[in-house]
Amino acid sequence: MASVYRCANCGEDLNLSEGHLFPAGSYFEAGNKGTLSFSWADESKLRLTKEDKIKPFFESVNYWGIQRKRTKMQCGACGFLVGYVYDDGPPVMHGIGQFGMGPSQAIPRCPRFRFKTKALNITS
Repeated sequence: MASVYRCANCGEDLNLSEGHLFPAGSYFEAGNKGTLSFSWADESKLRLTKEDKIKPFFESVNYWGIQRKRTKMQCGACGFLVGYVYDDGPPVMHGIGQFGMGPSQAIPRCPRFRFKTKALNITS
């Protein structure tokens, strides 16, 4: 039986599928604590706002950075913050480097839709 993922604030169905859910043990730079990560989300049900902040930030005790690029996800119906989109998913291509010139080249990554578990109402 499939689960239905709804906004915890207004009850709007966010049209998320368990088939796009990353396994629980997957490692991501931006962490997974208190969140569910999907490889796809229905963007017509969400409001997406790009964020680009230049200041120190800490994701965990051992991970920090200066520039944070992410996309804020809000419920399309009520505007409630449900999570963020990060570009630290699996590689877009299978090969070595962006242009196939070696491991020193940047490897483009797929987006990862990271939903807060507190922002979702999950029913089976």
